[in-house]
Amino acid sequence: MSTHRKNLSRRRLLAASAVGVAGTGAAVATGSSLLSSASAATFGHTDDGKNFVINTGASLVFKISKSTGDLTSLVYRGKEYEGYGGKHSHVESGLGASTVSVRQSGSTILVKVVHGAITQWYAARSGQNNVYLWTNKADASFTATRFLVRLKPGMFPNEGSDSWIEASDKIIEAGDVWKRADGTTHSKHYSGKRVIDYDHIGFTTGSVGLWLVRSNHEKASGGPFYRSLLRHSNDKGAGLYEILHYNEAQTEPERFGLQGPYVLAFTDGGAPSASLAAARLDTSWVDGLGITGWVGAAGRGKVAGVGIKGMDAQHPYTVGFANPDAQYWAQAAAGTGAFSCKGMLPGTYTLTVYKGELAVHTASVTVKAGGATALNSITVTGDPSAAKTIWRLGDWDGTPGEFKNAKLMTYAHPADARAAKWTGNVTIGGSQAASADFPAYMWSGVNDGVLVYFKLTAAQAAAAHTLRIGITDAFAGGRPRVTVNDWVSAVPQASTQPSTRSLTTGSYRGNNRTLTYSVPSSAWKTDPGQYNVLKINIVSGSSGTAFLSPGTSFDCMDLLA
Repeated sequence: MSTHRKNLSRRRLLAASAVGVAGTGAAVATGSSLLSSASAATFGHTDDGKNFVINTGASLVFKISKSTGDLTSLVYRGKEYEGYGGKHSHVESGLGASTVSVRQSGSTILVKVVHGAITQWYAARSGQNNVYLWTNKADASFTATRFLVRLKPGMFPNEGSDSWIEASDKIIEAGDVWKRADGTTHSKHYSGKRVIDYDHIGFTTGSVGLWLVRSNHEKASGGPFYRSLLRHSNDKGAGLYEILHYNEAQTEPERFGLQGPYVLAFTDGGAPSASLAAARLDTSWVDGLGITGWVGAAGRGKVAGVGIKGMDAQHPYTVGFANPDAQYWAQAAAGTGAFSCKGMLPGTYTLTVYKGELAVHTASVTVKAGGATALNSITVTGDPSAAKTIWRLGDWDGTPGEFKNAKLMTYAHPADARAAKWTGNVTIGGSQAASADFPAYMWSGVNDGVLVYFKLTAAQAAAAHTLRIGITDAFAGGRPRVTVNDWVSAVPQASTQPSTRSLTTGSYRGNNRTLTYSVPSSAWKTDPGQYNVLKINIVSGSSGTAFLSPGTSFDCMDLLA
């Protein structure tokens, strides 16, 4: 084969590749074109006085401010996409005056931005329509860690639950939740995905796609089920987010160090990959670039487990790994529970097995650089579903998924017109599915005092029983106090939960807690034909109104036999 044909074949192969991140690592797979087959002869960088101008040698030219390190221009196929409202794309909310430098290393151009505790990196590779990014944060001098890509208005369709129209929609909460004339609610919070659910987020016209492919989040916070900002659009512009630490609904302390790469990728309209989870991105090209904090494959290890015993086939299982320095996760295979987690930094981790989102087993595991840690079968020991019950509402899976309005609440406000009424009582053993009638959330100022009706046999009524209520989150210290017929429980202690909004911003994910109530035999109705009445009230030492009053989200509720 001639040299020309070899080069042409190589460019076509590159043009078929796509960049993504799957689970705990970056990925590459065949799919929509990220790369151009155009000649890479123009690959290089120049200085226009204010910016370093990076020509990728494909269809993308981008600029980095020499004074602030902001990404100030994204020109793809001759069209400018970057910027809105007089602001550019940047880490945090913009670093301000920074030390910015550029250098070329073979087929890679690397820009370094230093501002106090943050070092931001940008990279371009010859012939690719991608911008690779890394963020290294050393301490908490900045309150959040994110990169925000700002896009001009009108470049992509303004649609979806995370889009709104400022000219006509009305703000109903905190300046960032909007309600349309048709009663639907919209917000930048309502992308409806957990970290484990997505590899990339973005926009497409059908002929042009712009995507932000997430990093492995090894030094982010919140674990695999964390929900945060992903994208937004309105009549004034659009944005893509790589959230690495965000205080809202956050359950973990912040981690520090290098995070990335995450990738800003242009395509011919399709998603950046057809099978992101199936392959790995070879990042060996990063090893020699001198990026501070970068740990290549040789400095990482692996954990592999042969299986998990005692799984419930109705639920997916995830195995998480976390310590103060890093976090990872791997999905367990259905049936066997086998799992494998690669690319882990050395250290000792808490291993947590999640049934759905509920932690049902924990252990400790040590990872060594260049090695593989093999684990024998894990036996689940902490699944509350194993207990015998008289009745149960919902399922012990760490989510309110079986309850009324639960699924809608990941991409809408509780005041949304599509939500069923939050009020209404439940009868166990009635003609309808009781779990679907019970509200996913309760607030002291909205639907306090929901009643649950149930019957007991004479033998059951002759004994004391334990009532369990599992919660997934609580706002403003809200927690359930119960009344059974004439018996009133003590006020339970407040659980440790995020201090920010959550129930109105698309997240029920806090710290799962189980509250137990010892109900004496004297509390029950002795006539088996009579209904016992369980009343649930939300109590708190804090105040608030409507959907910002103290509240809680439910996982499951049952009465033990």
